[in-house]
Amino acid sequence: MTSSAERAAYWRVPGLALEAMHARFKRYAYPMHAHDTYSFGVTDDGAQSFVCRGERHVSPAGLVMAFNPDDPHDGQSAAGRGYRYRMLHLGEDLLREVLADASAGRAGLPLFDAPVVDRPSLARAVARLHTAVAGNAPRLVVEERLTAAVLALTRDAAMRPARPPEPRGRVDAGAMARARGLLRRRFAENVTADELAQVAGCSRFALYRGFRSAYGFAPSDYQRDLRLRRARALLAQGVAPSTAAAETGFADQAHLTRWFARTYGVTPAAYRAALHMGGGR
Repeated sequence: MTSSAERAAYWRVPGLALEAMHARFKRYAYPMHAHDTYSFGVTDDGAQSFVCRGERHVSPAGLVMAFNPDDPHDGQSAAGRGYRYRMLHLGEDLLREVLADASAGRAGLPLFDAPVVDRPSLARAVARLHTAVAGNAPRLVVEERLTAAVLALTRDAAMRPARPPEPRGRVDAGAMARARGLLRRRFAENVTADELAQVAGCSRFALYRGFRSAYGFAPSDYQRDLRLRRARALLAQGVAPSTAAAETGFADQAHLTRWFARTYGVTPAAYRAALHMGGGR
């Protein structure tokens, strides 16, 4: 984003599945999307409004946003002057490693019940970790603050052992899971509605209605989100946007750029440059 009112920046820690993002938005609105990471954020100014798990939430200044992997959500300003916030994305394996180290043994993954948490100590821990990542702090500082933030997160009462998201309402969970599995395996391919309906064992209409109820996405939107997640991972590895577009099923680089900027608030080229040409670590 280039205007003073719409701006986003990214940083990444080499060797750790840890990424930081800082943004200031006024009119920009996120479409419904999800991450394959845990995502924790702090609103610094203004307020952000978003839909998550079928309900609308508002995160004003000082509160923490907590999204589980595969939590569909959108986002937009809830205040006329816009909002400013910072976000951290932590890979599941990284979170598991920190918890296992702290507990001297195997640790399960947490699952957040509430996507907005009002706890100042947690907000401070998340902000301190974000500052370390964005400020290119020594690795030891980053790892110490990472441990502190993860332990602060897991002290929250709204935690329970992780489990896959359960379909809402009267939906054949197994049928929808089969359809989702096909999309995950073949997200870059031109999968048809008939193929999904066949593997689910239902009509195309029942598939569309059931999939939206189960996972918060239409099948086509979920497929695009999977493509964007993979493209984002490739860009973080230094792959060129044109190659990332070709490898993830987008029609061309322009198509990837349009959806990437709409979903993440920054173009693929800018995201890659931030992580590999001085904007990141």
